[in-house]
Amino acid sequence: MKDDIRLTPNLLLQGYASGIFPMAESRDDPEVFWVDPRMRGILPLDGFHMSRSLARAMRRSDWTLRADADFNAVVEGCADRIDTWINPEIRNLYNALHARKQARSIEIWDGPHLVGGVYGVVLKGAFFGESMFSRRANASKMALAAAVDHLRRAGFVLFDTQFLTTHLASLGATEITRATYHARLERALSVHSADFDAIPVGTLYDVVQRMTQTS
Repeated sequence: MKDDIRLTPNLLLQGYASGIFPMAESRDDPEVFWVDPRMRGILPLDGFHMSRSLARAMRRSDWTLRADADFNAVVEGCADRIDTWINPEIRNLYNALHARKQARSIEIWDGPHLVGGVYGVVLKGAFFGESMFSRRANASKMALAAAVDHLRRAGFVLFDTQFLTTHLASLGATEITRATYHARLERALSVHSADFDAIPVGTLYDVVQRMTQTS
């Protein structure tokens, strides 16, 4: 459903709190519309699937894990593909939310080079994952694993992936009905203890050790 609206950061947050999110048809389409899927993708914070090959790669990697080191570059990386729903208005809105610490990123760095990351909106106990990207093998998977680990330790209770893709399903994501999603969202919005900045992200080795010990 498309609406002739001019989005603001506050309106964007109101939409997320109501269970909807914005998209554009393409990077060149100036029109933004709200989406309310009948089935919703979520990634259980205690259900990330850590394959043996990914765990091995994370233990051996010398890449650096960071949070919010270059949020705008993460958004640009996510939009750097042939087809994208991230138009200039949406990119500007998420950067405005980031300035308010309500949009955050988990990033993978190889020295001075950003090679992967994931970003999303934070609202009380909910993290609304927007997109992720990878410039090296496994970089987006590592970023997603680190995001799940970080959110769980910081007190979040909902990781919304919006849609369920084959790739996300292989990492533990699942699909729930709109009604079930709204119930989980209501619970997440009643959480006051979640704090993205409460703990350091640590290292990729730390992440895989915690995840394999609790799986």
